[in-house]
Amino acid sequence: MGEMRPDRKKTIPFVLIFLVVFGIMNVLIYRQFMQKQVSEVGYNVFMKMIDEKKIKEASVTSTYILFNDADGNTYKTGLMEDSELYERLYKSGATFGAEIVEPMNPLLYYAITFGVQILLLIIVWKIISRRLMKKIGDDPDMMSFSMSGGKGRGTGRIYVKSKNDVRFRDVAGEEEAKDLLSEIVNYLHEPEKYTEIGATLPKGALLVGPPGTGKTMLAKAVAGEADVPFFSISGSEFVQMFVGMGAAKVRDLFKQAKEKAPCIIFIDEIDAIGKKRDSSLSTNDEREQTLNQLLSEMDGFEGNTGVVILAATNRPESLDPALLRPGRFDRRIPVELPDLKGRIDILKVHAKKIRISENVDFETIAKTASGASGAQLANIVNEGALKAVREGRKVVQQEDLMESVEVVIAGYQKKNKILTNKEKLVVSYHEVGHALVAAMQTQSAPVTKITIIPRTSGALGYTMQVDEDERNLMTKTEIMNKIATLSGGRAAEELIFNEITTGASNDIEQATKLARAMVTRFGMTDEFDMVAMEVVTNQYLGGDTSLACAPETQTKIDHMVVEIVRTQHARAKEILQQNVQKLHEIAKHLYENETITGEEFMDILNSSENTLLNGSSEE
Repeated sequence: MGEMRPDRKKTIPFVLIFLVVFGIMNVLIYRQFMQKQVSEVGYNVFMKMIDEKKIKEASVTSTYILFNDADGNTYKTGLMEDSELYERLYKSGATFGAEIVEPMNPLLYYAITFGVQILLLIIVWKIISRRLMKKIGDDPDMMSFSMSGGKGRGTGRIYVKSKNDVRFRDVAGEEEAKDLLSEIVNYLHEPEKYTEIGATLPKGALLVGPPGTGKTMLAKAVAGEADVPFFSISGSEFVQMFVGMGAAKVRDLFKQAKEKAPCIIFIDEIDAIGKKRDSSLSTNDEREQTLNQLLSEMDGFEGNTGVVILAATNRPESLDPALLRPGRFDRRIPVELPDLKGRIDILKVHAKKIRISENVDFETIAKTASGASGAQLANIVNEGALKAVREGRKVVQQEDLMESVEVVIAGYQKKNKILTNKEKLVVSYHEVGHALVAAMQTQSAPVTKITIIPRTSGALGYTMQVDEDERNLMTKTEIMNKIATLSGGRAAEELIFNEITTGASNDIEQATKLARAMVTRFGMTDEFDMVAMEVVTNQYLGGDTSLACAPETQTKIDHMVVEIVRTQHARAKEILQQNVQKLHEIAKHLYENETITGEEFMDILNSSENTLLNGSSEE
C-alpha cells in the first residue's frame, strides 16, 4: 500500500494531544506505584513511631510487622520478642489486627500497568486517526482511498497534485514521444473537439524504453500540461499475498479516477501485473486476477469519461496480448535513448540547475557520452558540479564535465591502487596497442584519450574512442575493425613481452560477443546467409540472447566465431609489428604521463622522431 502524507499543520494538534495524554498516564502510573511502595525500617524506628503516635494501622504476622502512618505510607519491620507490643500499640491509638495487603512485585506491577497503558494509547490513537481521516477526506487537495480485499484493508496515497511544475519543456531529448503525447493533452483540454467529430482518444498509451530514459517524467509532464489530477502507482503495489486484494485495489483506483475525471492514471512497471498468462506451474493466481480486473475496468471506460491511462515498462515483450489489443493499451510510444541532439538538449536542461561556465561545449560532452540515457546525463552534470566543489571552484568547467563522463562510464579514479613498474609498463603497451590498431584502420572511431590510471570499475586503464558523427548502423568492415581494435591490447603484450596477462578479459568478452552477433543475428556470413540463429529477449534490459538452432549448427557457429576472432587478432598483431617503433614511442610517453589526449597521440603518431623504449627489460 502507498504511504499517506497528510498536511503537517493539521496533524500537529492531534500529535500534541497524543503526547499530553501519554505524559499524564505515565505520571499517574508512576505516582500510584510510588505510593504503594513498602519501606523497610528497623524495629527501633517502629518503636519510635509508636511513642510519637504516628502509626495508624498495624498488622502483625509470624515473621514481620506491616504498618501505615497517617499519610498512607506503608512500612515493614522484622518481628522481635516484645511482650508489651500490643499494649503500646493500643496506647498509641493505632488500629492493629487489621489485614494490610503488601504491594505486588515491582516487575509484575510494571508489566500489568504497561499493558493497560498500551491498551489506552491504542484507543486514544484510534480516536485521533478517525478524526484525522475525516479531515483528510474533507480536504480537496488530497485524496486517499481504501484498498480492500478479503479480510485485509489498507489506505494508500496515490494521488499527486499536478502542481509539480513538470512540463514538456522539462523533458528534453524525446521530441517524438512528446509529439505523440501532446494529443492526449489536447484531448484533456478540449474533449469536445473530438466528440463533435465522433473521434475517441485511445484509452491507454504504453511508454516503452530502456531504464532512465524519462518514461515517468513524461507521464508527469502530460499531467502538468493538462493541469489535471495525476494518479501514480507501481504495478508491484497491486500484487498482494492474498488472492483478490490486488483486484480490489484496481477497482478502488478506477472508481476514484472516474470521480476525479478528467484525470490521468499512470501505472509504472506494469509488467509486474501484466505478464502473459499461461498454464505453467509458476502461474500466480493473485497476479492473474489483478490483470483480469484491469482489463475489465479498461473495457468499462466510455470514450467521453476523460480518464486516460498511461503505463510504462522496459519489458513490452512480456506483456499479455489482451492488454495490448485495440481498445486497451493500443498506442505504443517508444522512449528510446537520446540521439546527439537529444543529449545536447538534456545536458542544457540539467545545466540550468547549476552554475556553469559560458565556454562549456555541450556538443563535445554529448559526443563523448554516446549511448547515455537521460538519467545518466543528469548524473554527469551532477558529478561535474561535485568535482568543481571538491576542487574549490565556484562554477563548473568543461574539464569537470569531461571527467564526469569518465566517472559514469568507468568509475572514479582509484587513488589507493598502486601498480608496480612492470604492471604499469604492461598496461601502457596494452592500451597503446588498442589505440594504434584503431588509428591504423580506416572506418574506425578516432582516439580521444588514453589513460593507465586505475578506475573503480576494475579497469587498470582504457582507451576512449568517439565518433565524429552520430552512428546508427555498423557495416561488416566496421565490426571487423572493432574486433581487431579489441584484440590490439593482447597483441601488444604478445609482441613486446612474449607473455599474456589477464588484462584482456573484457576485450575478449566484447570481441566474442560481436563475432557471435555477426554469425547468429546480423547474417554477415556466407555459411548461414540471412538466417537468424539467435533470439534476443529483453532488448531494453541488456538484450539476453538464446540460440534457436540444432546442436550441430551450434558447433558450426562456435567454429566460425573462433575463426573471426582469430583472424582479427592476427591482423592486429601484424599492424603492431609494422608500427613497433611508434608503439614503443607512444607507450613510453603514456608510461611517463599516465594520460594522453587524442591530439597528443596523433602528434606522436605523425612525428618522424622515434625514441625507443626497451619494454622487455625495464621494470
